Order: sequence, then C-alpha cells, then structure tokens
Amino acid sequence: MKTASEQIREAVGSWPGVTTKPHRFGGTEFLYGKKEMGHVHGDRLADLPLPRRLHDELIASGRAQPHHILPETGWISVWIDGPGDVSGVIELFRLQYDRYSRTPAPSSV
Repeated sequence: MKTASEQIREAVGSWPGVTTKPHRFGGTEFLYGKKEMGHVHGDRLADLPLPRRLHDELIASGRAQPHHILPETGWISVWIDGPGDVSGVIELFRLQYDRYSRTPAPSSV
C-alpha cells in the first residue's frame, strides 16, 4: 500500500501545470507555475496558503486548523492521521489548483 505522501504526490502531481520539488523544511512542495499551492511534510501534515475568507471557512468547518507554527497567517494545516484523511487533503489541493488555474500560470522559465 502506498503511503499518504505518495498518494498525494501522485494525485496532485498529475494535474496539468503542477510540478513538485523538495520543500525547504522537508517534504514535497507543489507548484502551479512558480506559485506554491502548498506542501506536505512526510505522511503526517499538509500546509496550504489561502485567502483569509477561505482560510476562515475551512477552519470553521473543521476541515483544517490554523498553521501549526504561524497561526496568524493565511496558511492552514491539515494533519493526516490515517488513510481516511488523504482524500480530504487531495480535495484541498484541488480547491487550490482550481483557484490558481483560473488565471494563466506564471511562466516557469
């Protein structure tokens, strides 16, 4: 069975325009053009930057928590406690992808 991070990398990394690279604090960073969509730290944690309105909605609904280190920012954290959490993380990356792909991707050159 694939790990949580492998499942997320395979799903999110398969979307047109998405690339991955190692994240500076460990894990995998997902980019749309040059813009970071978010990143995963191993199999336990995903962090995504969001507009404040969406950030607040996801926290209020219980789908995310304020960022685990920088709670006052627009970033959210989602803890991956088991296989059942992977689809929710992929859904949040898809939400981010849909937001970013509505406008032309910045050049990756």
